[in-house]
Amino acid sequence: MAEGLLRHLGGIDLEVFSAGTAPGKVHPMAVTAMSEIGIDITAQWSKHLGIYLEDSFDDVLTVCDSAAESCPVFPGQARRTHWSLPDPAATEGDEMERLDSFRMVRRILERRLPKWLEGPGQERDSSSA
Repeated sequence: MAEGLLRHLGGIDLEVFSAGTAPGKVHPMAVTAMSEIGIDITAQWSKHLGIYLEDSFDDVLTVCDSAAESCPVFPGQARRTHWSLPDPAATEGDEMERLDSFRMVRRILERRLPKWLEGPGQERDSSSA
């Protein structure tokens, strides 16, 4: 979801890469939650962060604790930012409760990412959601 929002907010001037520590399919409820705000992430695919180990980045943003703990050090002077967001895919309950979890994470990202894009000191902290 963060990848889709960053692509939407940054337009053509922002190059966005996304990967995970245990990639799988893009969750259908993530697709639904993003489509509710007019962002289509159906073309996104899950990638393992290992494919980017030789690349350098300006920023590395992690959004869950397991990613922050296992995220490698990338070459260059990347600014690392970590937000400890809940994993909506781990939510238990009925379909509506699970979808609401994806919506909640989407709303957090909608609030934080525009400020994060403004640069250091805006929303580059690891405070709680």
